[in-house]
Amino acid sequence: MHDSIDLAAYLRRIGLHGHVAPDLSTLRGLAAAHVASIPFENLNPLLGLPVELDPAALERKLVQDGRGGYCFEQNLLFAEVLRAIGFGVSGLIARVLWRQPEDAVTAQTHMLLRVELDGESWLVDVGFGGHVLTGALRLQPGIEQATGHEPFRLIVVEGDWHMQSRVHGQWLTLYRFNLLPSQPVDYVVANHYVSTHPASRFVSNLIVARTSADRRLSLLNREFTVRRLDREPERHSLRDGAEIRRVLEQEFLLRVPDVAGLDRRLDSLPE
Repeated sequence: MHDSIDLAAYLRRIGLHGHVAPDLSTLRGLAAAHVASIPFENLNPLLGLPVELDPAALERKLVQDGRGGYCFEQNLLFAEVLRAIGFGVSGLIARVLWRQPEDAVTAQTHMLLRVELDGESWLVDVGFGGHVLTGALRLQPGIEQATGHEPFRLIVVEGDWHMQSRVHGQWLTLYRFNLLPSQPVDYVVANHYVSTHPASRFVSNLIVARTSADRRLSLLNREFTVRRLDREPERHSLRDGAEIRRVLEQEFLLRVPDVAGLDRRLDSLPE
């Protein structure tokens, strides 16, 4: 193991107790506990604050300060955790196709991880918001793979891998990617675009998510949604910034930062 991260503090943060080892049970358990405890959130881009990707900043924000983050923050932190335990990890980058046509050409703005374990390759991704993968997928195309929530699968189309989930009986693509390992600068460039460009939805919308064992929670501006498997979504319209703050703290387990202008920004979110 290496000590680039305070592993004990991270495990306390996600509420995981007991022995961890570079094995499949640990990998799956870590992924499920991570997404249940560390929310996906974009408060920094929404407030015009920088999103830092160096390991110390990620550990401070997501572990020590009780915050969350989006894909680059979540998966870069998770990669450090896995390496500290002894897993072999490399980062990949993807083009998001969720709620987009299959042939849409989108930018490479999503990060996921490839993990090597006992001669096999697995994919993990703790940073895909409200439809995050709750477990690990064997890097093998064309087979349905169970997770703690919806089934997932991988297919290969014209040389690209597509990550898919079966939602209400239909296979939907989350994103597509190749297996060429990404370099840190790839994430720096993509992170800058996602966190600052006027066309990025993270700059103009509040987007928060958390997935526990029995439900997926999501917040888009003032719309708070609870999804349980095989049940209709429960949608709630939040009245004002105070109610949004309460939901952030109580439902998403987010330690809301003491940042100037936050309450005013929450009050101004569209319905």
